[in-house]
Order: sequence, then structure tokens, then C-alpha cells
Amino acid sequence: MTGSTNVVVIGGGYAGVMAANRLTRRDDVTVTLVNPRPDFVHRVRLHQLVGGSDDAVVAYRDVLAEGVRLVVGSAARIDAEGRGVILADDGALGYDYLVYAVGSGSAEPGVPGAAGFAHPIATLEEARRLRPVVAAAPATAPVTVVGAGATGIETAAELAEQGRRVTLVCGGVLGPYLHPRARRSVAGRLAGLGATVLDGPGTKVVAVTGDAVRLADGRELPSEITVWTAGFGVPDLAVRSGLSTDAVGRLLTDETLTSVDDARIVAAGDSAAPSGLPLRMSCLNAMPLGARAADTVLSRLAGEQPEELRQSLYAQCLSLGRGAGVYQLADRSDVAVRLYVGGGPGARLKELACEGMTGHLTKEARKPGSFGLHRVPGGAARRRRLLRDRRAGEPSAGTQAAGRAA
Repeated sequence: MTGSTNVVVIGGGYAGVMAANRLTRRDDVTVTLVNPRPDFVHRVRLHQLVGGSDDAVVAYRDVLAEGVRLVVGSAARIDAEGRGVILADDGALGYDYLVYAVGSGSAEPGVPGAAGFAHPIATLEEARRLRPVVAAAPATAPVTVVGAGATGIETAAELAEQGRRVTLVCGGVLGPYLHPRARRSVAGRLAGLGATVLDGPGTKVVAVTGDAVRLADGRELPSEITVWTAGFGVPDLAVRSGLSTDAVGRLLTDETLTSVDDARIVAAGDSAAPSGLPLRMSCLNAMPLGARAADTVLSRLAGEQPEELRQSLYAQCLSLGRGAGVYQLADRSDVAVRLYVGGGPGARLKELACEGMTGHLTKEARKPGSFGLHRVPGGAARRRRLLRDRRAGEPSAGTQAAGRAA
């Protein structure tokens, strides 16, 4: 390929920014980042925005390479045949390669009353709408947090630490990703903050009203504010564009993150489904996937065979208010192990992880190619084993259900 190569990256989250920054390694590549907001959303701090301890926003000038052109807007459709992105404002961008990194957001709750009375917080706009509601409510107002994944736990702890009457409704197990030892630590911290945790099969929410939450076992909980953190979905841009997706709507790719439909389209982050076996939705996975997607494009431009996906570093870190946290370690199959760090040290590790995410992006912006966590040995062999097991129809310990975590 001669002359300048135009690469459009759709989505300015952890994966998209990492990919855009890395693509500036070549002077003959023009990179355009399309994002609906003019600022970078630090999603792992959205629960802090709800609680009032952070705004969860970072200026793009701090994390995006100077050579990347930022277009504030939304993609309405991808014209793969014409190699173009049709924007919602009727504009269009041509591309030679496209990085699909549209991320994830709140899933449709599918529970009567939830859409009208519950507050999701998967996006900046949702968290910003909830913040004044929380601030205006008296401390005695009952708050129900639905969903006991990372977002639900962190939101419940953040509000309980402020002295609010919080009930965390798990709909199953508290912190399903966690090892039982870490789960007990989380439960102890929540209890110490005065939060009530309801877990077990009967705690599935079946209805939400303006002042209550009804559970499958018949209990009705008073709830002046209901926060909905149960489940994440992905934008339907790939579906609307006629591209192959999995059942959730993530773009189907091979192990180099290349679309199964078009070699000029690669995917990264929560919206990617490599070989139909997506990684756990998390910031931990998003940035390595962004780097891998960029490397796939750069390899093709250099006339080289792109490397296949490998991912071998896994963990989950939770803040439990400002004073405590849990850093849960995991094996190379992304299964939690007994080892975790809790309490004050866990909170400090969580804060270091949050700062490290933007730090990685900033470093990649200033020195493209410096990020290397996606190249840690071991991940490729694990993926091959998972794929063999999947093709053989055998369950594998390493297969993960989608669930957003830090």
C-alpha cells in the first residue's frame, strides 16, 4: 500500500484510545477517533461520580496522542463495501482500516418497572443523572442496588460509607467472580458499613416501582432510589451494519481480532468476540485488546502475518468505599484463586490500578508501542486449549460469562 493509510477508530474508551495511540507508530498512518463525547470517560470511577468523590472524566489531551484527530459524534452505520463510516449527523468518514471499539453499556433490564423507575450507571450520562438524585435524597432514604457484580458492590459500598441505608440485592451470589475467601471479606466490609446484602436464588428482582423492589421470593423492599447494575450489553452498530456478531451483538472475529466478514475491520474491547469466545468484559482486557487490534493493522501494513490473541494476566479489583478494597488475583484461565489483598492495602491497589489505566494510555500516546501486556507469554496456549474444548463441546474452566469488572 502506498501513500497515507486512513484508519478510523470507533469508540474512545480504554480499547479505542489504546488502539488509536498505538497506530501513530507509523508516520504514514492517519488516525481518526470517533466518539460521542469530547472527554475520556474513566468508567471504573463512575460509582465514585454517583457518590460525589470523582467526576470520572479525563481530558483527551491527557491520554490521546497529538496526531490523532478526534471527531465528536456517533457512528450510525458502517459501510463495509464502500469502506466508510456514516455518522449520525449525516457526515461520513472514509477508511482503509477500521477499528471497532464501541464498548458496552447498560443492558435492557427486562423486568417490569425497571426501565421507568431504576437508575442504570453504565455510562457517564446515566451516572450524571443519578448523582443529583442521590445528593437530594435524605440520608435515611432507602437505597436498593440491584446486581452484585463489581459495579453493584462498589456502588453499594460507596453510598453505605456515606451513612446511607443501602440494600444490595444480588439475585444470586455476591461477587460471582470472587474466590469464596475474598467474597467473605467483601461481605464483612459491607456489613461493617451498615449495608444489607440479600443473596440466594430468591433474590432475583421481578418488579420495580417508584418506591419498592419486589423479589422472586415474595419480599417487597422499600426503595426510594433503585440503582440497576445487573447486566451489560453492547451497541448494535455491527448488527445494523450487516456484520456478523455473536448472540449478544459483539463483532465476530478470528484470533487476530479481524472481522470474519472483512479483513479491513478489526475489533477490540467489550464489543469484540474473537472466535465466538469473548474475554470477560473489563478494563483489564480492553487495553490489551486495543493494542492487539492496532498491531494487527500495523502488521498488515508491513506485509506481515498478525499475531494471534494472547491474554494471561487476570485479576479483579474492587473499591469498598474510600477506605478499603479487594484485589482478587486469578490464574491464566481467568478463574479467581485463593490469594487476594483486602482492607486498606486493597484500596491502595485499586487506586493504583485506576491511575495505571490512564497512565498506560498516556504513556502509549507519548511513546507509541511502549505497552506490552498483550504480549505476555502463556495466553496463546490457553486460548488454543479453550478453542479446542469449545469445538469439542466440552466445558472449560476458563470460559467466562460476560460481566463488566475493573
